[in-house]
Amino acid sequence: MSPQDRQDVSQIYKEVSIHCSTLYKWRSNWRLLGEAVPASEKDPDSWSAADKFTVVLETAGFNATELSSYCRERGLFLEQLDRWSQTALDANAVLTMAKQRDLEKRHQQDQKEI
Repeated sequence: MSPQDRQDVSQIYKEVSIHCSTLYKWRSNWRLLGEAVPASEKDPDSWSAADKFTVVLETAGFNATELSSYCRERGLFLEQLDRWSQTALDANAVLTMAKQRDLEKRHQQDQKEI
């Protein structure tokens, strides 16, 4: 289930005969620990936004050597991680701008009431 192997639960069950409910529980526990564990064999670019964001968070403080090692272990490319990081930053900027507009509207409404 780990990003490097990217096997889905049913495939692992067939190979090692560990019950699917146990595998799903393990995967859920890993996610709760903040590890990126995609649900299928999807190419990393097809992972969920949550999985991509988890990877961005996991690697935020890594130096170049640590980052390269992390990507190799998980079958990722540095370019993918760069794109995902930029997407997270862009999403934050959009949210920040929306919040700023909301605050400005509230301020204007407060000024009208005075």
